[in-house]
Amino acid sequence: MASLFVSDLHLESAAMWAVDTFVAFLRGPARAASRLYILGDLYEAWVGDDQLDDPGSMEAHVTRELAQLTASGTTCYLLHGNRDFLLGARFAATTKIVLLPDPVIAELEGTPTLLTHGDILCTEDAAYQELRSIVRTEPWQRRFLRLPRATRIELASAARAGSRAHMQRAQPMIMDVNERAVLAAFRASHTRRMIHGHTHRPAVHEHDVDGAPATRIVLDSWHERGSYLRVCNNAIESISLPGAPE
Repeated sequence: MASLFVSDLHLESAAMWAVDTFVAFLRGPARAASRLYILGDLYEAWVGDDQLDDPGSMEAHVTRELAQLTASGTTCYLLHGNRDFLLGARFAATTKIVLLPDPVIAELEGTPTLLTHGDILCTEDAAYQELRSIVRTEPWQRRFLRLPRATRIELASAARAGSRAHMQRAQPMIMDVNERAVLAAFRASHTRRMIHGHTHRPAVHEHDVDGAPATRIVLDSWHERGSYLRVCNNAIESISLPGAPE
């Protein structure tokens, strides 16, 4: 059976086409697969698992659909992205999703494959990497989660606005992966295939790692085009779903 990969869904109530398309995907192709890997940024923002306290919210709706997927027999894995790194134990227990470290090696039909959200490869964006090193620590997260939810939502909104401004100012090459970081990741993991998201630049890249060929597959951003990667019988294909805006 197939393994499916998605990333950068950035689900939010302001873009319900992406939510509806993802729910249809969970009820259709994902149920026919053996495994689903979500490689980060499932939600546009996640300020803590208490977002599930509102059963009528979009986030709770998607979480219920994910729980139904795992109950149907599909194993689901999730890597944290830069927007949803506070997805925690309650979310995992509710959905029965396995939270994975980033990066992690998965055996795909006998081929060790390095999986990562991809932001750790963008080493030329020094400002982002410094911020990431702070917000991914347990002390910072404990302090943040003690704040009232309304305050956390306001802070997350301000952070996203700052991120958009930073992306507009930065050179495009800074926002992409660094070749040296990619090669270092291949060497450290002893793998020759990598799958990641984050950059929103879908492509298949071939690398030379100390004389050996290696393949890096960049996932499409779901919230822009609604597509997923399918790995089955050693065949890899990108599949687009109907419903994305023109």
